[in-house]
Amino acid sequence: MTTRAVDVGNSAGSSGATIHRERLRRAAAEAAERGLDALLITPSPDYAYLLGYRAPAMERLTCLVVPADGQPVLVLPRLEEPLARHGLGELADALEIVAWDETDDPIRAVQVLVGSALRVGVQDQMWARFALRLQAALDPAQMVAAGATMSALRQVKSADEIDLLRAAASAADNAMLGITAERLSGRTEAEVSRRIRELLIQAGHDDAGFAIVASGPNSASPHHAPDQRVIGVGDAIVLDIGGMRAGYTSDTSRTAFVGDPPPDFEALHAVLRDAQAAACAAVRPGVPASDIDAVARDLITDAGYGDAFLHRTGHGIGMETHEEPYIVSSNPEPLVAGNAFSVEPGIYIRNTWGARIEDIVICTDTGGERLNTTSTEIYLVE
Repeated sequence: MTTRAVDVGNSAGSSGATIHRERLRRAAAEAAERGLDALLITPSPDYAYLLGYRAPAMERLTCLVVPADGQPVLVLPRLEEPLARHGLGELADALEIVAWDETDDPIRAVQVLVGSALRVGVQDQMWARFALRLQAALDPAQMVAAGATMSALRQVKSADEIDLLRAAASAADNAMLGITAERLSGRTEAEVSRRIRELLIQAGHDDAGFAIVASGPNSASPHHAPDQRVIGVGDAIVLDIGGMRAGYTSDTSRTAFVGDPPPDFEALHAVLRDAQAAACAAVRPGVPASDIDAVARDLITDAGYGDAFLHRTGHGIGMETHEEPYIVSSNPEPLVAGNAFSVEPGIYIRNTWGARIEDIVICTDTGGERLNTTSTEIYLVE
């Protein structure tokens, strides 16, 4: 039989427990507002947002059950219970913990907890091996994506979260300044990418999540994977870097050039710089996300580069590098104070060169605050 754990100690501070109790309360209220009887949250950024620690995703089911009316319950393998207790700290007082043994059926445990629920929100990143079994076990309950419910909570950042994003952005800026001060010619993209990851860690990141180094014609590929191409004179270089610091992510892009850039590249970059600055300046509460995209896109299109702007203008950021709100023409939702997102238009001339400028921006009560503060001019490198 499944056993139920007793109360736990408090490895986490009381202020952190208070924050996460409130998040659990808000999640339940948001679920009720959307007509959901419960939320099922497996290890993910949503899980970490609600509970304050990152549990490992594995073949053994860990599932936080948040009823719209009632006490949250954490179902997890017994061998993960010590880690959970350590991570939860005082928050454990607000939870019931159901620890299951290797021969138990955790799907049945969740089924019992959900009971006669008619509509259940399932965490967007839940593995299919769990989602399909839960769907069968909970029939005839309707299972829907919980993404909209959780996004309603996560996309408006608190002052503490903004401070964490600001610190992550500053650390990424330091790494960007470090790499653009080094000689890049004669080195492979992969070598420079590894060096950026070192600089991100040195600057205070816990994890160097990505370091795009796209040189020469590769700079026209927005998500180029650094390879063995040797950087040389006359190359444009798109540098898109970021990682995680204290649970929150960074993401910034700048464009460098080896030697003196020709006039046509300077003209392209000037258009891009004006478009990115104008989009940042347009940020304020009440402005639809689609309008921010249009500000950048219209300037780039009017300059003759419309077909070379291949992607949306930005994406939300927080505990994940990409989350809501998305700054794209199809998103009519108005910005609100506390939204955090990238503004990163790009221009890509296939087989020739490309450029991108990216800052993280916070929507405040009075406008937009750029968290990245490095120059947006072309970085001239050796």
